[in-house]
This record gives sequence, C-alpha cells and structure tokens, in this order.
Amino acid sequence: MSRIIYLDNAATTQVSEAVLNEMLPFFRQTYSNPSAIYGFAEESKKAINKARTQAAELIGAKPEEIYFTGGGSESDNWALKAVVEAYSSKGKHIITSKIEHHAILHTCAYLEKLGCEITYLDVDENGKISLDDLKNAIRPDTILISVMTANNEIGTIEPITEIGKIAHENGVLFHTDAVQAYGHIPIHVDDMNIDMLSASGHKFHGPKGVGILYIRKGVKIRSFIHGGAQERNRRAGTSNVPAIVGLGKAVQLAGESMTERIEQEEKLRNHLIERVLTEIPYTRLNGHPTERLPNNANFCFRFIEGESLLILLDQLGVCASSGSACTSGSLDPSHVLLAIGLPHEIAHGSLRLTLSEETTLAEIDFVVDELKKIVKRLRSMSPLYEDFIKNQK
Repeated sequence: MSRIIYLDNAATTQVSEAVLNEMLPFFRQTYSNPSAIYGFAEESKKAINKARTQAAELIGAKPEEIYFTGGGSESDNWALKAVVEAYSSKGKHIITSKIEHHAILHTCAYLEKLGCEITYLDVDENGKISLDDLKNAIRPDTILISVMTANNEIGTIEPITEIGKIAHENGVLFHTDAVQAYGHIPIHVDDMNIDMLSASGHKFHGPKGVGILYIRKGVKIRSFIHGGAQERNRRAGTSNVPAIVGLGKAVQLAGESMTERIEQEEKLRNHLIERVLTEIPYTRLNGHPTERLPNNANFCFRFIEGESLLILLDQLGVCASSGSACTSGSLDPSHVLLAIGLPHEIAHGSLRLTLSEETTLAEIDFVVDELKKIVKRLRSMSPLYEDFIKNQK
C-alpha cells in the first residue's frame, strides 16, 4: 500500500472537510473580534453562541455551562485548580485514579506541593476502578473526585454514572476527563451525575488548540485566566473564533453519525482484535474486552519492544503508537499498563491502534498481515524468546 494508513486517531484526528469549510470564512471574511460593540462583530458572536449550543446539546448541558478553552489539558488544569481554590475551606482532598492522563496526574502532583492530599485509586487488570475503593477513600475533607470517562491508552470505559452517584451522595464534586470519549460514545451530564467535564476538539475531527470545560450551574469555579471578560469573566483572552466554530461543527457531525459510527468501528475493531489474538501467539489485549471505546485496540506482544514495532510499521506507511501521544519519546513503560499489573518487560511491548470511520477492512487486514511478519522477525532476534521456546519444549 502506497498511502498512509492512519491508525493513531486517539492521538489526533484529521480535520474533516466540512469542519474546515465552516471555519474558513472566520479567517478573512468574518474576522471581527466578538468582544467589540460594532455591528461587524455580531456575526462572530453569533457563531460562538451557536458552537456553544452545539457543544452543550451533545451532552445534555445548557449552553451557559460550556466554557471554551485551549484544549483538554487546559480544561483538566482549570477544573482541578479552581475547585481547590474555591472549596479549600471544606478541605483539600482529591480522589483520582492511577491511569489518568498526565494532564490530571501532573496537576495533582502540583497541587500536592500546595498542601493538597491526593488519593490515587488502583484499577483492576482491565483498567477499571473499584467502586468500593472509591467509597472507602471519601473523607469529610474530600472536595473532588476526578476519574476519566474512558482511558486514552487501553480504551476501558469507567463506571461514570455510578462514580457520579457516589460523589453526589457524599456531597463531593465529580469531574471527568472525557477527552477520548466526547463525540465517540453517548454522554449525558445529568444522567451520569457529572459536575464538570473536559473535552478537546482535535479528538473528533475538529481543530487542534480548542476544547471545552463543562461546569454545572451552581458549581463555584473561579476565573482561570485573568485579563478580560471573555467566557463570562472566567477565561480571559480573545476568542479563537475559527477554532470554536470548527469545534461546534465537529460536535454536530459527531452527534449525527455516532450510532452508525460506533457500529462500524466496533465491527472493524473486533475483527482486528480477533485476528491479532488468534494469529500472533503470546499476545495480550489490554483493557476491558467489551466495555471499551469502539475504535480502540491495545496489545502487548511478548519478547519485543514496542518502539521497534512502531519503526517497522512506519516504514510501511502505518501510523500507530505505543501509548499516549503526550509521552512519546519516553523510555519508561506506560503508567497505565503498569497500573493494570503488567511487568515492565511486557509493558514495553505495547501497541495501540485506534481507528476512525475512514478506516477500511482492507487496511486492517494489511496491518495484521504485516504485523505478523514484523513480530516474527523481531522475536527471531530475541534471546529471551529463544530461551522461552526451548523451555516450552
């Protein structure tokens, strides 16, 4: 195959043509600053309000509960830091999980330096937290529970509705990092007891550099960026109108196609998983076997390094990853894979393949056929594999 086979959609997605076309007029024709008071600015204001409504409707929220940000990492930072600032009179205890994105984990580490106490919940072998562990971790001074909707590496979907219910029964706020889930699976903030939610446009065919933070009405959240009245005085800075418009259009398209897309991606994902597990020995599927994102497949191949896999796949035009795009270049194994109990030597042999609605069955079959050859080749150079086979005999 001569063209690129892109199977790293969890890292970022291609901006759709419809989204790009929606954005273009706001670079040159309707380029006004929406904060201005003259009539020319009105079209930009209307476009932002439309996008805010689109972002809200997808999750059953009110438009005034949606705040535009620079992306998922900013939204995560805002949620955690602002809750600590606003609710410190009650306490400084936060509960999260060991498999969160680093935007959460690194923010928690920062807050610990400021005197906060963080409880990091363990997960089981599939990457799910224990609801009993969650209940036992709640204290009188707990102010926030932050657990991701679905894991960005292994695709496991957490029991968000139950987590939110436990939080509310104990008078604790609940934030979820939904960066991998928003636009991909159904989410309803009321039904799922969510107080705050983070999402990012480039994960569902919108532009990079724009995201949202949903904040339920009544939650006390302070300003995150000071200097202007944008985002109802909570996030200063000139609105990125083209990006916000693009996010709104991407949300609309994601909502319209979600049911059909889930069915299509699950069919291809299941085919991919079945072929890999049955045709490549000593391979493990990471994440929950069924309660996972429809486009996610994550494997560990024993006796090889994931980096070598990626290099050889890249030579064939296949784009994949060994985990989160935010940790590329790190020599350490994935913190997610270690948290689900994998030893370092197995965690190093991971491969994440994430699909989109553009992925075809022919592409999946090509990748599996080549993957079989690559794994066989790499194992043939591994003394560990050679010793293992001898011992098997």
